[in-house]
Amino acid sequence: MKDKRLSAVDMLYEEPGPKAKRATAIATTISLILVALLLFYVIRLFYVNGQLQPKFWSFFTKWTTWRFLGKGLIGTIEAALAAGVLTFCIGFLFMVGRICPYRVIRAVATVLVEFTRGVPTLLFIYFFFLVIPQAGIKLNTFWRIALPVAISASGVVAEVLRSGVNAVPAGQKEAALSLGMRPSHVFLKVVFPQAIRYVIPALISELVIVVKDTTFAYVVNFPDLMQNAKVLVSNYDSMLPVYLVVAVIYILINYTLNQISAAAGRRRVRAGAPKVQNTQTV
Repeated sequence: MKDKRLSAVDMLYEEPGPKAKRATAIATTISLILVALLLFYVIRLFYVNGQLQPKFWSFFTKWTTWRFLGKGLIGTIEAALAAGVLTFCIGFLFMVGRICPYRVIRAVATVLVEFTRGVPTLLFIYFFFLVIPQAGIKLNTFWRIALPVAISASGVVAEVLRSGVNAVPAGQKEAALSLGMRPSHVFLKVVFPQAIRYVIPALISELVIVVKDTTFAYVVNFPDLMQNAKVLVSNYDSMLPVYLVVAVIYILINYTLNQISAAAGRRRVRAGAPKVQNTQTV
């Protein structure tokens, strides 16, 4: 008889019967109707308040408008990529500290991880914007947004990486040590490369958070998508249409990243990778 491995969902929930499936279908239909009615009500409010008038939307037919938004989008992508790389590097250092055999280093790394996870991103941005310049350190607006966003997300990435390291079978580490490899070489050449493959979906998902955190760039006047949207709002006095279009752009970016994350997760499951235990604390 073929051994069937049950997932967590299989163990927690039974296969729904005919009545449950029928109830689910009815509930789904009602939910879709309610969403359609809510959408109709919102559009009607737009119409009643004059938000659907051509003067609030006509500037989107101009190439200069989309070029200006495109420049802001490039700024957002650059800041998110820089913050993502920095997040990985800082998170890696925190993770190494968390698994270090020395208790003092582990304690310091734990405090830093919990601190970065507990402090809101906006406070880090204000620190780099208001406090750092008073110490005589001058940073341009790009690093005033990339650095605090990276620091804010580094604690979560450290825990994600640590969960991947813990998921690597202990036998591989023991086999590498028995061959005479140094512990540091075992970690860098055997354990960590496998850990990265295990947590790629989680790392991509964290990049979604980084992208959304870059919307705080308006604090430091960095010309990202949100900052350029504010300029369009002030020039055309069209707040709702501009922010609605920008919201759609952000949704498409994050949806794409989520799809990439889901595809990476499915590929990892097909490859037979072990389940990664979540070591993050709530």
